[in-house]
Amino acid sequence: ITLGCDASNQNYPWFRLSRFGKTILENQETYFFHDTTPYDKLIRSQIPQIDGTTLIYLKEAMQAFRVGCLLSTSVMLGVATEHTFKLLQERVESSVEKGKYERAFKERHIFPRVMKFQTIFDSQPKPPEIADDLAIHFAGILNVIRTFRNESGHPTGLIVSREQAYVLLHLFVPYAKKMYQIMDHFENLK
Repeated sequence: ITLGCDASNQNYPWFRLSRFGKTILENQETYFFHDTTPYDKLIRSQIPQIDGTTLIYLKEAMQAFRVGCLLSTSVMLGVATEHTFKLLQERVESSVEKGKYERAFKERHIFPRVMKFQTIFDSQPKPPEIADDLAIHFAGILNVIRTFRNESGHPTGLIVSREQAYVLLHLFVPYAKKMYQIMDHFENLK
């Protein structure tokens, strides 16, 4: 809502629906956040221990989404996703289990590194809350976000839709939550 109803009545007590308001009511931009606060709250409520650097990239992705820069959204979200995996890698490398995962972390590229890590991790005992939906919330989501990031970050001409970007932003939450559960698991191994 904005002040004024027409050229003759431009101030209070007159009000009208803004162009943005009309768009939302006409359902033309269903996937739109007015600001980054709700997403930030969602992330912090689900992953209170989230790394500050990761959060910087997530906020940048959200801001890009908000203004319609969907390629940038995809790239920044991809960076946040890979950064979270690198944090897991650091946690594993400082744990008593690091020797089991050395060959995974020698991989040069992120996806083969993730796949080898997952293969090794799948064969190890772990609590049920980590085992539940591990394949989906770990490598599955990482691969989806990584694919969109690669298509956006290289000159392919493929444009991420607003709906796709919205879904990717929300998929990051269960992915990161699972990653931090795994980090805590390695932290607690003595």
